[in-house]
Amino acid sequence: TRATGGFVIHARFAAREPNASCYTPAASVAGGRPGRMEDPRVEVALLTGLGLAAPAGLNAYIPLLVLALAGRFSDTVTLAAPYDVLSSNLGLGVILLLLSIELVVDKVPGLDHLNDLVNTVIRPAVGALLMLSVTSDAVSINPVLAGLLGLGAAGTVHAAKVTTRVTSTATTAGLFNPLLSFGEDVIAAVSSILAIFVPLAVLVFLIGFAVFAGWALLRRRRSGVARVATGESPNVPR
Repeated sequence: TRATGGFVIHARFAAREPNASCYTPAASVAGGRPGRMEDPRVEVALLTGLGLAAPAGLNAYIPLLVLALAGRFSDTVTLAAPYDVLSSNLGLGVILLLLSIELVVDKVPGLDHLNDLVNTVIRPAVGALLMLSVTSDAVSINPVLAGLLGLGAAGTVHAAKVTTRVTSTATTAGLFNPLLSFGEDVIAAVSSILAIFVPLAVLVFLIGFAVFAGWALLRRRRSGVARVATGESPNVPR
């Protein structure tokens, strides 16, 4: 919770001061500011949320860290409870620890596949969390819909990442995997930063994520069909 004008503010809710003429939103992102009656631009909130959720499918903790640091050190993002825990000392410490593990494990051939398996649940869940955290004050956005959008965006990109990584392992014996991982980290970082500070620019990355996911999933489907036709198991990578 956060005290504002003598009232405790919760995520997605606003407290009204006696004799006051406007409500105080609980959180604000990309243009919205506490103390304004009007809802922040829905388009900007959605772009910011998707721009954070999609790269979470590549690396869940980079967008979390970018959002937490922006909430802690900039005026662009104002996180309210319960999301303000991300920018607390404890929140930042946990995110940095998990990110450090992810950066190492994801670059070790063999371990990267195990890491992807574990993150099958984590990355989509983080995508939903990121979307909810930046749209919490946009009252015209249904929180269930926002959560599903974030979950779907991160989950789709994660599925494409897994497919690409399996293909890389099969064709390069995993030697190309660390380079792929590094590239994914850079894309996740740049996309997350743009999502918060230049939301409109993130459209380019969202289109790129969509093309990447479509290509990877189509390739996976065609590969599975080809294996079935030759009598191989479609679930065994080659």
